[in-house]
Amino acid sequence: MSGFVHLIVPAARFRLVAGAESLTEYTFNTGAAKHRFCRICGIKSFYVPRSHPNGIDVNVRCLDRATIEAIEITPFDDNDREAATAAVAHLA
Repeated sequence: MSGFVHLIVPAARFRLVAGAESLTEYTFNTGAAKHRFCRICGIKSFYVPRSHPNGIDVNVRCLDRATIEAIEITPFDDNDREAATAAVAHLA
């Protein structure tokens, strides 16, 4: 579950239904991204991404498979972060 499969959703559409008391947060470098993870097991289930600060980046691997009808994965080239971020800007 630690490997991220990113699903960016608008912050207004994100609702954490349980477990908030077990979460902790860390930031690094610019501090723009707010990484949240379980302080007990270390799983990184979601975070506020630097590229989309008004969104929540959910780790698809942490979702219950029974709740997912379909998902399409689009590769993100971190070697050209600016172009890759622009390509998914409509998701914010």
